[in-house]
Amino acid sequence: MSNIPVYQNYINGQFVQHSANYIEVMNPANGDVLSKVPSADKVEVEQAIHAAKQAQPEWASRPAIERAQYLHKIAEKIRQNIDRFALVITQEQGKVLSLAKVEVNFTADYLDYMASWARHIEGEIITSDRKGENIFLFRKPLGVVAGILPWNFPFFLIARKMAPALVTGNTIVIKPSEETPNNCFEFTQLLDEVGLPKGVFNVVCGSGRNVGQALSSSEDINMISFTGSVETGSVIMSAAAKNITKVNLELGGKAPAIVLDDADIDLAVSAIKASRITNTGQVCNCAELVYVHAKVADEFIRKISDAMASTRYGDPQLDPDIEMGPLVNKSCLNKVASMVEQAIAEGAKVATGAKVADTDSGYHYQPTVLVNCHADMEIMRKEIFGPVLPIQIVSSLEEAIELANSLEYGLTSSVYTQSLSQAMRAIELLNYGETYINRENFEAIQGFHAGTRKSGIGGADGKHGLYEFTQTHVVYMQN
Repeated sequence: MSNIPVYQNYINGQFVQHSANYIEVMNPANGDVLSKVPSADKVEVEQAIHAAKQAQPEWASRPAIERAQYLHKIAEKIRQNIDRFALVITQEQGKVLSLAKVEVNFTADYLDYMASWARHIEGEIITSDRKGENIFLFRKPLGVVAGILPWNFPFFLIARKMAPALVTGNTIVIKPSEETPNNCFEFTQLLDEVGLPKGVFNVVCGSGRNVGQALSSSEDINMISFTGSVETGSVIMSAAAKNITKVNLELGGKAPAIVLDDADIDLAVSAIKASRITNTGQVCNCAELVYVHAKVADEFIRKISDAMASTRYGDPQLDPDIEMGPLVNKSCLNKVASMVEQAIAEGAKVATGAKVADTDSGYHYQPTVLVNCHADMEIMRKEIFGPVLPIQIVSSLEEAIELANSLEYGLTSSVYTQSLSQAMRAIELLNYGETYINRENFEAIQGFHAGTRKSGIGGADGKHGLYEFTQTHVVYMQN
């Protein structure tokens, strides 16, 4: 216990000694204490915001290509430390080591990708109605961005908030999840190595009630970029409303997978399983339920049940060959178990799993398939965030789409069919920010990851995600 690292908040280019309360970070696979991190108060948050605000004008005055060079240097440092960061992520989040390495590499790629936009940030010249007048549209930084991170992909989300913010001339204050802050503090140590100017990037750790609230309600924050639950997103919007602060929110998902009667069943099973067990089902955009056509329901249910039952899971540090680790904490384990019990009480039948896993330690839940489900069940409408797949049988694409569009979320969806016309029909009618056809749910850096309805406001990635971190300034110049 005495040998565990004690991290400090990173403000204005240095680690600041914290004298108040600390939070213990636990390993969800075995319950070991990994570190102690600050539980910051409002004063420390204000110090970080002040540092970012003071640094922003000089940072914005630098050419974008110069700002981008820092991102490239950080990306290179990350690649030199892949194993180090992957181990930290696995220890504090429970992600299998192979996926943690993917996350680390993807983070470096993301920094390089966003840095590549430095020479492509464009304004416009707009035709005027007046003789001798030119209309110019400039894209300028917003100022100071608050990045509030989730625990499920904690390392990648640093880059998703930081990279577009910095390359467009903003500075940032990051609040890591108190469940998984270690990787962020380890990452912050790289910034001194590349000489990032003081105040451009700051980290303040603590609870949402204290740190998140202080960031969201600050008049000196110009945008809040948050990834997490609908409930927390709503609280952030309320706090931001006082100052009319821009919000960018990626919230929950209840992604439906539609398996039609002409689908390649083996492909659908493989892709849906991959989507469902990745990160133990703790992914906003992964397939959360299936609407399967009655003509292929028996075959699909048999094969997906066998596939889920064969999933290798356990402690990712003890066995590098497993496919799935634990849930992130006891609360999440209890929530998943409770939702499954409720579904069974409402008439669902267990095809496989449906129990807390019999392991020596850790928050493990059996990969689960539930059948005989219907649209009124809680498990068919609320986000599970665990390795549980409920299935409902439908008679047509139209029925599946009607059910999918009746959900309160609208982040991602997927369709399995060999018919181009059926695929195009689904694309036309599905009210979702993303639809995957005949593949697992996983977005691309150059796309635009954004949801509809209660899944969020704004989005991330690609050109459109980059421009979320800018404001327009239109100039009317009369000659």
